[in-house]
Amino acid sequence: MANQNDAVLEALSLAIAVRIPILLWGPPGAGKSSAVTAMCESAGFPYEVVIASIREPSDFSGLPVVGEEGVTFAPPRWATRLAESSSGVLFLDEISTAPPAVQAALLRVVLERVVGDLKLPDDIAIVAAANPPDQAADGWDLSAPLANRFCHLDWQVDTSALTSGLVAGFPVPVVPEVGRDWTRQIPLAASQVGGFLSVRQSFAIQPPTDRSLAGRAWPSPRTWEMVCKLMAAADSVQASLEAKRNLIIGCLGEGVGLEFLTWLQESDLPDPEAALRDPKSVV
Repeated sequence: MANQNDAVLEALSLAIAVRIPILLWGPPGAGKSSAVTAMCESAGFPYEVVIASIREPSDFSGLPVVGEEGVTFAPPRWATRLAESSSGVLFLDEISTAPPAVQAALLRVVLERVVGDLKLPDDIAIVAAANPPDQAADGWDLSAPLANRFCHLDWQVDTSALTSGLVAGFPVPVVPEVGRDWTRQIPLAASQVGGFLSVRQSFAIQPPTDRSLAGRAWPSPRTWEMVCKLMAAADSVQASLEAKRNLIIGCLGEGVGLEFLTWLQESDLPDPEAALRDPKSVV
């Protein structure tokens, strides 16, 4: 029997491979952090674990330093280590314990990879993990702007996988080799997104009014662009349908994501008139 998290790990690895910020949700002790660090170590990625609950806004926006040329915002050591590595993973753990001021400071880090006055290399992947606010230690809902910068995945506790892992050892997650030509798939994905939004224009952006829902996935021009890139990456390596489904719903939310997936499935059907003219063409 397949592990319930196999498709989640596949989706996570694809997001890391193409540098789309990804956020794992799950209960405390479920193994989210272990899976991320194991994936980084197996791939040989340098990584930095930053615990949001013990950080201040200046740990992300930079510490003001007065010098001869004015005020600069010095980055923390974890950021300079990542910059020196040129590639790797920034793992923001326990992000749902970050108070609003820290979340605000994270906005530019997640979107632009800027920490203080330091621009991290574009090849740095950003991964976060969170417990639902009601299960976190002094938890907070994510702000809508911060949540909208991530693709959200739900981590499950698979009892059969747990028991076999305890006996025989847990499998090491791997990051797929996404070829350099994966971006050639983006125009096709963008045309599919454009076709869907042309008939469902209200889905272009739908920020939820409920704060708890606003802290998860919801559609915006930013997340639709993320969908295009993730669909292209998934198609380039022939990823499983379940992994692709997780990525799409993880960017758009369940309601809009499922409707888009249904539209994709139905739009892939053969043209009825063409099928009548040439039945062999659809066999």
